[in-house]
Order: sequence, then structure tokens, then C-alpha cells
Amino acid sequence: MYYPRYYDAKLAEEKNKLLKPGRVLIVYGPRRAGKTTLLQRYIQNFKGKVFYGVGEDRVLHDIFASQSVARIRSAFAGYDLIVIDEAQAIDKIGLGLKLLVDHLSNAKVIASGSSSFELSAQAGEPLTGRKRTILLYPLAIMELINIWGAMEIYQRVEEFLLYGLYPEIVLEEDITEKRNLLMELRDAYLFKDILQFERLKNANKLYDLLVLLAFQIGKEVSLSELGTRLGLAKQTVERYLDLLEKCFVIKKVTGFARNLRKEISKTARYYFLDNGILNAVINNFNPLSLRNDVGELWENFIFVERLKKQSYLQTHTRHYFWRTYDRQEIDLVEEVDGKLAGYEIKWRPRRKKAPKLWKNTYPEASFEQISKENFLEFIV
Repeated sequence: MYYPRYYDAKLAEEKNKLLKPGRVLIVYGPRRAGKTTLLQRYIQNFKGKVFYGVGEDRVLHDIFASQSVARIRSAFAGYDLIVIDEAQAIDKIGLGLKLLVDHLSNAKVIASGSSSFELSAQAGEPLTGRKRTILLYPLAIMELINIWGAMEIYQRVEEFLLYGLYPEIVLEEDITEKRNLLMELRDAYLFKDILQFERLKNANKLYDLLVLLAFQIGKEVSLSELGTRLGLAKQTVERYLDLLEKCFVIKKVTGFARNLRKEISKTARYYFLDNGILNAVINNFNPLSLRNDVGELWENFIFVERLKKQSYLQTHTRHYFWRTYDRQEIDLVEEVDGKLAGYEIKWRPRRKKAPKLWKNTYPEASFEQISKENFLEFIV
């Protein structure tokens, strides 16, 4: 079974705005999020001559490594669509793709890559003005609701909080196998790009760092404290966090401040881009009735689903949290075109007004609580 993705419909549009000759469409995303399946389904319905290759192919390596216009033109002439999956494995792929689109102006080109595509800085400068980038997350509730309907989403909320939304996890019905697959994702894929491209010899520190983050969802993170607990320099912790974010494992959110000295703005919070990975990191898949971190799981889930929605709909939103030194706080603050909205994310709904200081300082800002009663409207 296949769950249609948001970009299936976008790529199938008659006037496809994502994919144009003379420009590379780069599809980023976490490993196993469904990038290859998305591309293969597009290829199946494409009318024209197609080349599909993977980054590990030695012939592809040799052709692009030659940086020879004549050789690249000779190899790919005649194709209407050129797709290179896991392109980050090819040295200087950015320059190779530039030569490809510059000298085969009628061909459409797609390159997919996990985070290492960006980590190795291969697709940046060479493709300036010649690329369009989209990010494919694990399945989103806004994709699944079209298949299941709202009632099934409500019924499966606990499953999403525990096992996340990677496609193969959602498709798997057996709970034990869900756990096994998540453990495999955690052990085999989570650090693959970092270890391969950054030549970090010890994944243990990265894993220990993630464990510490998993127990601090919705709380400010102190780099100095993390460094002390891990036996690492503060600068090293900061670098590891940056790498983990570029690998689509975590997402950083900073504090919002504009008008008051008492607003906290120099710290950050971190969320996991999938609840299943979060629980695999701490090795805890106990039902919610036995958990003391349900609020944190809920906040992580809601934030990431909101992020997916805004990414796909191209809502250019800045995300923050808001807190003051006297402990007034708002879980999520969004800024769009200068307009502010504050959201309190609570598993158990309760009546709560916006903090007085927030209302007084930002009187034009809206405020809403997101709970089990109204979350669908927020994320789909």
C-alpha cells in the first residue's frame, strides 16, 4: 500500500512549477522518509525518455568527476528527465549538475539527497539561481487525513505519539515490528551522514546528546550544561547540535524577544522531527497511561506537524518560544509578515488566557490553546 504524498499531486500538475528545464529540483529529507518512492512514482507516469541513477554508481561518479562538458553532454543527451537519487554520494555533484543544466537546457533534472547533501556543501554555490528545493518529511497528518478521515486520526493519536510517522512504521500493523523498525532506523540511519561526511569517529557522544535532548522537550537547553554532562567543550556540543539539525533529526527553536529586557532570547529548545525516533532514542514505547512525559510527546508531535504543514504550503513562518525571567511563557510563537500568534500546547485542555505581560507588550498578537479538542484545525 502507498499513501499519496503532498508532492505527488504537485509533480503531476500539467503546469509543473517545481520542475523546469534549466533548473535542478533538489529533494531533501530524512533517510527513509519516502524520497525514492516519490521519485519512482513520478518516473512511472512521466512521458518521455528517462535516466534514473543512484549516487553509488561508479560510472556516474566517473562522468561527473571528469567535469568535462563534452562527456556529460554525451552521456545524458537525448533524455527528457534525468533523476539522480542519493546524489550526495557523488563528489562535487553541485558543479556536475550545473554543467548538466547549462549544457542540456531542454532536460528536466531531479537530484535527491539526505542531509549530507547540505552537510558537504556540494549543492549550494554552484547551483545558485539554478535550483528549486523541496523538503520531504515523514508522513504528515495533513496527508493522511485525506485517506483515513478525521475520525481515524483521532483514534490513532496515541500511536502517532509513540511510533511517529515514518512511512514504513505507519504501514506496519504489528506493534513489535514497529518497534524493531524504529530501532533499526535509530541504529543504522540516524548518524550515517554525519559519521560519513564529517568523519566523526564516535557516535556514542551524539547518541548521549540526543538522550539528554529527549528528556528536555519544551525546555530551554544549556549548551554549557550539556557539555559538562557529556565531557565535551561547549563549541563541540553546538557543532553536534547543528549537524543533527542538518541531518533532519532535530529542529531548533529560539526565544522570541522584541521589547523587554526580561524576555529570554539567547537560549534554545529542540524538538525531534519524529516522535518514533524520540522514543527509540530513550527506548521507551510504554503506553501513554504509563508515561510521565505525555505533555512533552504531545508538544513535540504538534510542533512537527505544524512545521510540515507550513513547509508544504510554503507559509514562510518564523518559530519561537516566549519566556520571561519571571517564568511567564508561551510554548510556540509564530511570526508571519510581521504578525504574531502565540500558542499554548496542552495534552489536557484547560482554560487559560494569554500571559498578562504578553498581552500588554504585544496587544495585536493572537493567542490560542491547542489541545486534543482542536488540534486538527491547527495541523491540516
